[in-house]
Amino acid sequence: MDTNIARRNFMGRLAAVLGYASLAPLGLSAQRRGRQETAAAVKSALDKKADYDKFTKLANNENPYGPSEAVMKAMTDAWKYANRYGYPDGGIVEAIAELHKVKPENVVLGCGSSEILKIVDDAFLPDHKLVVGVDPTYETVYRYATNSKAKAIALPLTKTYDADMKAIIHATKLNARDVGLVYICNPNNPTGRIVPKDEIKLLLDSIPPDVPVFIDEAYHHFVDDSNYESSVKYILEGRKVIVARTFSKIAALAGMRLGYAVAPVEIIDMLKPLVVSYNVNAVVKYGGAASLKDIAHEAKMKQLNKQIRDRTTNELKAMGFEVIPSQTNFFMVNVKKDVAQVGEEFQKKGILVGRKFPPMNEWLRISVGSDDEMNRFMKAFKEVFPAEKTTQSKA
Repeated sequence: MDTNIARRNFMGRLAAVLGYASLAPLGLSAQRRGRQETAAAVKSALDKKADYDKFTKLANNENPYGPSEAVMKAMTDAWKYANRYGYPDGGIVEAIAELHKVKPENVVLGCGSSEILKIVDDAFLPDHKLVVGVDPTYETVYRYATNSKAKAIALPLTKTYDADMKAIIHATKLNARDVGLVYICNPNNPTGRIVPKDEIKLLLDSIPPDVPVFIDEAYHHFVDDSNYESSVKYILEGRKVIVARTFSKIAALAGMRLGYAVAPVEIIDMLKPLVVSYNVNAVVKYGGAASLKDIAHEAKMKQLNKQIRDRTTNELKAMGFEVIPSQTNFFMVNVKKDVAQVGEEFQKKGILVGRKFPPMNEWLRISVGSDDEMNRFMKAFKEVFPAEKTTQSKA
């Protein structure tokens, strides 16, 4: 990614103050190259529908079980509106507002949360503005910033693979006049680590109140750590906070594309004109509304994910591999080998795994699949990494 990270004088000044900050474009460029290489390799293997269907898909953090019966029924019933523009929308905005105890005016829908990231970038990151975040994270926000000629301050994770909140605060305050947005993915993708609620509060209490903080809660529903909480409450307090959610993960609607943002009314009013007309289809609006009501199914998905994730990671650790503790539907394992090569080996065995996330080039991200899929993954893992080759890792 050809990112403009900062002007030369700015880089020198900030690098001197934050010696640990990743200010060069190389990391983000490497992330983009990794994504492109993985996409090209997968596309060549999946040219036919039959090829796609036969693969075990552990690359994109999808729900392997599909939507619930209630959601499928709601979407099936909504097909009667396929030929209409002015259809009743199934009450999706009202359902989201009720869930978060906000008003409908505090909600904007997106074609997946990707569109939410895009319109937030368009609103707050014009030419030469700065976005502050960590690296690696969900780098799409940095890619959008680059496209709008904004700049990014991408700070490295700590030794425990967590967001360095003190560094984020310091960088934001140091450049408060130029910071258009602070971006926090919580839990973080690709590490699966949460930003504890006291650190989110510290961030909001420490930076200038006019600096918007964008918190991406795509994996919120999988978390069971008591140190975590949603940041929607800060919107109710009147803070300049934007929270993004998606129906692509626990609701299993990745291919249907539905996401949303919750924010103060004045921010929503800035975002709505940037949304593409008719960006969300009738079928997924009804499916999304039904999924919010299907609490039992959501709880079942969360339980299954934790059970299978913990079993798999414990088996990997018993084999001598380091695994980052995760609160999501994916995890990272250190395979001590370039992930791009490892991905090709798994693909030959009919399994798609995560791409490279520089600078964590030897950390493989694995999405949590079904019980059968994870058994196939572990069988392939033991073939790719025979027991005799794990001796050094165990040591």
